[in-house]
Amino acid sequence: MIRMQRLIPTGDPARPVEFTEDAQPVPAPDEALIRVEAFAPNRGETFLLERPEPGLMPGKDVAGLVVQAAADGSGPRVGTRVVGHPPRGGWAEYAAVPTHSLAELPDSLSAVDAAALPLAGITALRLLRTAGSVTGRRMLVTGASGGVGHYVTELAAAAGAEVTVVTATPSRAERLRALGAATAVHAVAGARGPFDVVLESTGGADLPVALSKLAAGGTLIWFGQASRTPATLDFFDLLSGPEGAVIRHFHYAGPNAGPNAGPNAGPTYGRDLATLVRLVHNGRLHPEIGRTADWSKTAETLVDLRERRIRGKAVLTTGVVS
Repeated sequence: MIRMQRLIPTGDPARPVEFTEDAQPVPAPDEALIRVEAFAPNRGETFLLERPEPGLMPGKDVAGLVVQAAADGSGPRVGTRVVGHPPRGGWAEYAAVPTHSLAELPDSLSAVDAAALPLAGITALRLLRTAGSVTGRRMLVTGASGGVGHYVTELAAAAGAEVTVVTATPSRAERLRALGAATAVHAVAGARGPFDVVLESTGGADLPVALSKLAAGGTLIWFGQASRTPATLDFFDLLSGPEGAVIRHFHYAGPNAGPNAGPNAGPTYGRDLATLVRLVHNGRLHPEIGRTADWSKTAETLVDLRERRIRGKAVLTTGVVS
């Protein structure tokens, strides 16, 4: 049995993970074994670490090298550089990743930049796919300082949307303007609507305020609760608000979010990952990485990510470079 290093939860919010020795994963027939060079934690994962369930193995955004091809013949060959979105277990030296959730990397794209793409990038692509054509439409993006917000802003602006972002600080507002935002405000109440589309990810008191900013017939897509505070909607306020407004709940792995949308569509990510890689390679999408560190600094990085001290994505490197 081949052994390796893996990060596992501790249950201690001040130091959420620690190293342990574990068996190298044995891939299923449709999985490739990836030697992980870089991985990117997501803020949602930091919340799971506060009260980890037994057997939790975090890690859904990885980049590295294929060291064992899938036994069923699908996916990339040994020696191929890839980005992947495994269902679990990516914070380790090796990860088994379904081949339908891998995309090959060009030489122009580093493992660090690639690792910043999967969850945030796939979410951004699928949010915009759910919103429909955004060309010429006014869009409001709350919680825009995170990885999803950066990708959505750049993609929507490039598609011709007039994007207003909500972000906490002047420096983050400046960066989002550079990515194409037309307007940046520091509170949802300060956004000057009406908006055709609202992408809402903070929940709490912000959601009803964001809803009130919709134009008649507009759509609010709710995809997160970063405030960690439940939202309360007053039915009478809703009736007196924008006529014909639509509220949609969104999850990036939902059956109607992916490129093969439909009631029987599964959570496959390879096509979206390939799209993201192509956009970065062509200079049309720019991963926003607020911190890169050795994975020995993962615990500290997770705390800073949870407490919103990192702009955009954080990426940890294992010290292995192909």
